[in-house]
Amino acid sequence: MAKIVVIGAGIGGLASAARLAKYGHKVSIYESSDRVGGKCRTEWIGDYAFDTGPSLLTLPAVFRDLFIRTGKRFETEVGLEPVDPAFSYHFADGVSFEFPNLSLPEICNSIEATLGKDAADEWHVLMQKAERMWDASRGPFIESELPSIPSLLKRKGFLKDLITIAPWKSLRGYTEQNTSNPYLQKIIDRYATYSGSDPRKAPAVLLTIAFVESTFGAWHLKGGLGTLATSLEKRCLELGVEIHLNSPVSKILIENGEASGIELASGIKISAEKVVANADAEVVYNKLLDKDASRVKSERRKLKRSEKSLAGFSLLLGLDNSKLSGAAPQIQHHNVYFPADYDQEFESIFAKSEPVEDPTIYICAPRDSSMVKGENKEAWFVLVNAPRHDPVGGYDWRKNPQIYAEKILAKLDALGLKVSERLDVMEFRTPADLEKSVNAPGGSIYGTSSNGARAAFLRASNRSPLPNLYCVGGSAHPGGGLPLVGMSAELVAEAIGRADGVTSSGHSHH
Repeated sequence: MAKIVVIGAGIGGLASAARLAKYGHKVSIYESSDRVGGKCRTEWIGDYAFDTGPSLLTLPAVFRDLFIRTGKRFETEVGLEPVDPAFSYHFADGVSFEFPNLSLPEICNSIEATLGKDAADEWHVLMQKAERMWDASRGPFIESELPSIPSLLKRKGFLKDLITIAPWKSLRGYTEQNTSNPYLQKIIDRYATYSGSDPRKAPAVLLTIAFVESTFGAWHLKGGLGTLATSLEKRCLELGVEIHLNSPVSKILIENGEASGIELASGIKISAEKVVANADAEVVYNKLLDKDASRVKSERRKLKRSEKSLAGFSLLLGLDNSKLSGAAPQIQHHNVYFPADYDQEFESIFAKSEPVEDPTIYICAPRDSSMVKGENKEAWFVLVNAPRHDPVGGYDWRKNPQIYAEKILAKLDALGLKVSERLDVMEFRTPADLEKSVNAPGGSIYGTSSNGARAAFLRASNRSPLPNLYCVGGSAHPGGGLPLVGMSAELVAEAIGRADGVTSSGHSHH
């Protein structure tokens, strides 16, 4: 039984703590803020609740597995609900259609009804290719610790897998080879931004997100996705994990070349046999470890070489429909409004580091009565992609964000959504706010982007080069988003379980 400290109570920190406690380790979590969940939170403002982090759950099996393995059923702990249709897409020329949930044939029917049979067939072929990519990448890249490039080359069938994954092709280039339909191209481009990346540079393998979404579904948790954090917290407490809130960590301690504990901002030192860091990799390697920690130079070099992910600017809108004389416009749970010129968005963010003039607008409008108080109310979380907060070399989000918020509001009105007429509550969050509230450098949602073929290898490894230090969460392998963060927690727990010669099934390796 090891004494383990976890830095940060984000989903990755909570999920690894629960698994480690179940293995019999003594686990305590130190979290700088006054609540668990990290970026995954549901916030109440007046009569309205908003998912200000993730607003969609895919691959619920990752969390189902986590709950079962730690002694509870996921379904009895959270209210898992399918979202149908999964997405509603709207284009600048007035074309719009929906993607039904959990059915590729129905998605193809929907595409055919609007764009014709050729487009539907092209989508079907793209999804078959995405499925092959998922099968090829899942084992070696996602569900296992990222191996070194030489060890990958030795894997049986690796070359065939490599050709399937096509790491030298960008998502945009791959799509263009398979369809010339501008509507489908825009939908696929958007999957790059899911991981904070530029579709013109991000690898084609991000197409797997589209496959995963249609195969495993789009899900909502009743009361908001923040309930995932609170039910994980409950799971941890039941398993004997100690959770210390308002306890920022200032340093990872090193003794004899190994991680040996942490020092809190208050000056208190806590010794531990293992340290699990659920903080942004940049914070871990550049702030929490001594400048001269020689063993981690390789990770620092990776961070330097990687391109940071984009950030987001969000509006939290509480709408009161009783203020309208007529009926309120009906929208779905997840809605995407594309601009006429999508490339201008990537130019603004990645080349010019400035807010997008005419951005793609994502609106999450849950049909969840437990997320509003009173009748006739809707809580909308509106998100647009934005450059990171970088006052020195890029854009400074502390300058007049209100003006940008009003610009987006005007765009929503121009789309016919009648927002201003029924506005009851409005708050906005800039990348600078995100940086401050959850310690995400620059407000980058996913740490590093997936721009370029080597991006996967530039993410922080789950097993740090510093013995007894492990990294979990969206900025570590295998990446950002709830399912991958859940998988990274499993990888870390397995790595620590194995370190004592015990696998998760409890058998010794000796």
